Amino acid sequence: MERDLDERLLEYAARVVELAEALPKTMACRHIGSQMLRSGTSVGAHYQEAQAAESREDFVHKLQVALKELRESLYWLRLLARSGSLPAAQLKALLGEAIELRAILSKAVATAKARPKRP
Repeated sequence: MERDLDERLLEYAARVVELAEALPKTMACRHIGSQMLRSGTSVGAHYQEAQAAESREDFVHKLQVALKELRESLYWLRLLARSGSLPAAQLKALLGEAIELRAILSKAVATAKARPKRP
């Protein structure tokens, strides 16, 4: 059974929180962790805002903000892997989920933009 997007985004945020808490207490990891925590936990919140959009334009905008935050959190995850702050194997599953969620949100934005306006 496939989890719905709301649940996946909530689970993604929870995993980002867990990862941030597990990072080494170095200056670099505190900075990266803070940035990743902010962007990674806001994706689902922005998606929830999109669900209550006041117009199609508002919906698209809020989806785009969610996508932007997801892309940023993916960047911080990739930086953690590249810098060797954590073993790449420890980040693999979360990186994979971030990439899948990025594809889903990208498609949702494209679909919402392409939908004809109602008269």
